Amino acid sequence: MKGDPGYFGPQSMMWQVNKEITVLFGGARALLMHAAHPLIAAGARQTSFYQRDPWKRLIRTLSLQNSVTFGTKQEADESAHRINKLHEVIKGKDAVSGGIYDALDHEQLLWVHACLQISSVYFYEKTVKKLSVEEKDRYHQENMIAADLVLVDTKKMPQTHDELKDWVTSKSREKDYLIITDVAKDVKDIIAGGPVPRHIKPIWPFIAFTAFQTLPQEFKDIYGIKTSKFKRAVVNLNLGMLKYTRPFLPPFFRLIAPARWANQRIKRKPELSFKEKSKFM
Repeated sequence: MKGDPGYFGPQSMMWQVNKEITVLFGGARALLMHAAHPLIAAGARQTSFYQRDPWKRLIRTLSLQNSVTFGTKQEADESAHRINKLHEVIKGKDAVSGGIYDALDHEQLLWVHACLQISSVYFYEKTVKKLSVEEKDRYHQENMIAADLVLVDTKKMPQTHDELKDWVTSKSREKDYLIITDVAKDVKDIIAGGPVPRHIKPIWPFIAFTAFQTLPQEFKDIYGIKTSKFKRAVVNLNLGMLKYTRPFLPPFFRLIAPARWANQRIKRKPELSFKEKSKFM
């Protein structure tokens, strides 16, 4: 091994799950879950990302995940530090819910982290292979390192993947925990048909359709997403086809660009530096 493997390396569950191109499905689904939390939405409203550059806001969480997963330790630390500095000034009182939003609040940080983690695992299992309880818990434990970098109090968070999933379910069923705000409506519109990069545009309608149809029922209810046996069958058929064809596809069509880049760094070019704005595909 020539290059710095970072916090995890090729044998980790973080690499195994996060390298897959279907992370895009999980990212879109997670963003809808993030935006349904009124305090997360309030923080996003303060930064005005949705008005200035909706796609940039859409991929920022995935960019951080890619940097922490596939970058060197120094690059992961630097990316986390930039996000933490940005979060220092995102705070205030939400005019919609009346609650206090704070981008460094433990529960708000955990919500963002948890929704992305459980969505990533969901789509990995749907499009790659089923994970054992032990593998999911390994992924969870490794993800706690990433969570710690962005100041989630890992001593207070659920200690297994299933417990984390149950925490999200329990919270989402609390009265008024989820609210459709102007930000949530914007996110829904962006995912449904907003501006996306040209190289993703051909497959985006299916990513969006799948993200909406695989949301937990509590989120479908507040977003007003209609489902049916036919729509569920379409999703399951297409995800099943992705799982079947995946082994026959070359890495360019299976793996996100940061993962392919990290493999080059480790095996052949240790001088490569991570570019956070690199394309996902």
